[in-house]
Amino acid sequence: MKREKFSSRLGFVLISAGCAIGLGNVWRFPYITGQYGGAAFVIIYLIFLAILGLPIMTMEFSVGRASQKSAAKSFEVLEPAGTKWHLTKLVPLIGNYMLMMFYTTVGGWTLAYFYKMASGQMTGLNTAQVETTFSEFLADPVQQISWMLVVTIVGFLICSRGLKGGVEKVSKYMMGLLFLILIILVIHSFFLEGAKEGLSFYLIPNFKAALENYSLGEILFAALGQSFFTLSLGIGALAIFGSYIDKEHSLVSESLNVVILDTTVAFFSGLVIFPACFTYNVDAGSGPSLIFVTLPQTFSEMAGGRVWGSLFFVFLAFASLTTIIAVFENIIAFAIDFGWTRKKAVIVNIIAIIILSLPCALGFNLWSGFQPFGPGTTVQDLEDFILSNTLLPLGSLLYLLFCTNRYAWNWDNYYTEVNSGKGLKLPKWTKGYLTYILPLIIIFILIQGFIEKLGFPANYLLPLLCLIYPLYLIIQARMVKKKG
Repeated sequence: MKREKFSSRLGFVLISAGCAIGLGNVWRFPYITGQYGGAAFVIIYLIFLAILGLPIMTMEFSVGRASQKSAAKSFEVLEPAGTKWHLTKLVPLIGNYMLMMFYTTVGGWTLAYFYKMASGQMTGLNTAQVETTFSEFLADPVQQISWMLVVTIVGFLICSRGLKGGVEKVSKYMMGLLFLILIILVIHSFFLEGAKEGLSFYLIPNFKAALENYSLGEILFAALGQSFFTLSLGIGALAIFGSYIDKEHSLVSESLNVVILDTTVAFFSGLVIFPACFTYNVDAGSGPSLIFVTLPQTFSEMAGGRVWGSLFFVFLAFASLTTIIAVFENIIAFAIDFGWTRKKAVIVNIIAIIILSLPCALGFNLWSGFQPFGPGTTVQDLEDFILSNTLLPLGSLLYLLFCTNRYAWNWDNYYTEVNSGKGLKLPKWTKGYLTYILPLIIIFILIQGFIEKLGFPANYLLPLLCLIYPLYLIIQARMVKKKG
């Protein structure tokens, strides 16, 4: 079967960016920036994005373009004969399904809140009423399942039209409207009464103020984690789009374009949110409730709030839908690489995703008694932990090993692929960093994630690193032997 290709470079960049751009940009980035000191946090985050996120993205794209397969088959195509690197595909396979198990439900929230805003249901509500509205929404299994079904069905219908006629075409329009709405919201925020204070907090670094509430180590790890997770690296979600492009442009240039678009959306989201927070005396670091509780309250008090609230949530819906469509395309590509037709892949997976999404949708109501990490936690917390704290860093480490280990695809093949085409090139001196330093950073993220979530004593981290890192170096030298 001849492999589909993007009709344009713009299509590749926008769809790849759409996969990376999601609720993490609009939801997590603003509130975590507010928690950890504003501009000071942003600077540290951008540095980590460049030294961590960008290199791993080039590896996913390189494996995809060199193999011309999804993550389900790419390792089999590129691995040396007699090795077992193809087993690595289990992480991307599980990871993409795990992401959609809770992302479809949260994506449904964005559509539901757009409807609530546009229909006037949120107009004139006070703080208590806004909180009650969200609590009642979560507690209603019919609403949770209904909006999840809408998102899932729409996403797969778009993917059923194929790469060019469905995914690429719709994503271009969606991403265009996303940026247009975002610019309109930013301009509006500049005219709010608290714009000056909000923008100062967001754009002018104040390391002293940031260190009053958190240690430097906490701020550094928060920035490190956000730079890592914002791009959803490690589960092959981007590798598939590498398989849909030619070798005209270097993958360093292509990855940089995606990172810039992803960061722009996150940065502009802050330009929308912080002026509103300072205008209406809202805590910018109020956590996940910022989007579905705190901001609806500000829109209810704002002149023309129904319009601005509707625009904000349609923007949020586009951000979530572009990710859902991109990951659905990845899941469909898995099946196609195993010999299925696109039609069969869509039909089977639409049923599978709906069934797999039910635990999250019901975890806030009928199954609310299941609290995996203690009171107040839900099925979604467990699924997010498995993905964010386990599969993403583990998958990134495996991609890193695959591209640098001499018994795998190896550095020379990766270096040739990533630099093929016009544009920026990966310097040769990065080999030592990517082979020995970056793995240590990812191992640190993996261990620290378990420490934070499961409550292990933090002083275990250094001894664990001292034990694991030498083991990694041994694995790097001797991990896989060729047959014979």
